Amino acid sequence: MAQSTLTKTVLTGVIAGLVGGGVILYAQEGLEKSTTQTVRTTATKTSSISKNATATTAYNKVSDAVVSVLNFSKSGQNYEESSEGSGVIYKKSDQSAFIVTNNHVIDGAAKIQVMLHNGKKVTATLVGKDAMTDLAVLKIASDNVTTTAEFGDSSKIAVGENVLAIGSPLGSEYASSVTQGIISAKKRLVEATSENGQNYGGSTVIQTDAAINPGNSGGPLINFAGQVIGINSMKLSTSSSGTSVEGMGFAIPSDQVVDVVNKLVKDGKIIRPAIGIGLVNLSEVTADDQKSTLKIPDSVTGGVVVMSLTKKGPADNAGLKKYDVIVGIDGKKVTTQADLREVLYKHKLGDTITLTYYHHSNKKTVKVKLTQKLAS
Repeated sequence: MAQSTLTKTVLTGVIAGLVGGGVILYAQEGLEKSTTQTVRTTATKTSSISKNATATTAYNKVSDAVVSVLNFSKSGQNYEESSEGSGVIYKKSDQSAFIVTNNHVIDGAAKIQVMLHNGKKVTATLVGKDAMTDLAVLKIASDNVTTTAEFGDSSKIAVGENVLAIGSPLGSEYASSVTQGIISAKKRLVEATSENGQNYGGSTVIQTDAAINPGNSGGPLINFAGQVIGINSMKLSTSSSGTSVEGMGFAIPSDQVVDVVNKLVKDGKIIRPAIGIGLVNLSEVTADDQKSTLKIPDSVTGGVVVMSLTKKGPADNAGLKKYDVIVGIDGKKVTTQADLREVLYKHKLGDTITLTYYHHSNKKTVKVKLTQKLAS
């Protein structure tokens, strides 16, 4: 009876997140290989912003690197602009400049243009895109590029810290608009949805109350040192109950952005390993089911529950079973699906990871070889 209750709980409200499946952040709008380039992620001033820093000095440091991104669809022999977003130039290499934006900003584009800070429009080439993180990299000629943005270390940000969002709300007519707010939460878990509408659990993002509107997507969230600590991706305008919401915007953390853009520039795409499990956060399982079905100790308050396994997949081969509770990966604590994915996706196919988990009251550690490719 307890097992059927737990299964019903998952099916009615908490669809198991499959660690192995294409994921995109739900947003409000909506390949050419290059040489490897390294983008410095940690900046020395990230955790020691000058007392004299202001919104104006921060904006002036970055604004010339912020662009509008125009998505064109093809109609017959002509191109028609279908949507606009934002982006930020983060690197110049040889004769090219590289721009990070959101995947949903350029999704389905037959042609992409970039409007620079000075108003000049240039044609952009898609270098690579990743639906799971909602990130894409574009390339333009560097002739007219005078400024590149610097990434800060998003692991060093603090709740209450002042931030600015820069972009083109409602389109390029309002290009280079800036809004100010604070960091409302450093790691907020928000729902992520696959392209076919299947819910795969949450993604970890920065929450801010800086105003983010349609067109801001892909633009930078910066600290008062003028460093990019996130890429604006979405906002919450209504709750699940239909209540109107204000001041809840979300940005992809810069440390994740740097990892993704480097891989996209190198390979044009990202291949991720999979463990081969379907899972749900332990926090979504009732206390009664935790005791009667999972049979874990009362001291276990966080983790992810294995709800299904791919036959002969990595987890199955390593001996994990349905209703096991994973609490650690590579020595790092796992509280939610996002914690597990954050470490897992830093690995590549063929790597071996260490999982810590509970099988009933027994705490176990097992090595898992990542032989399964993430479905896209």
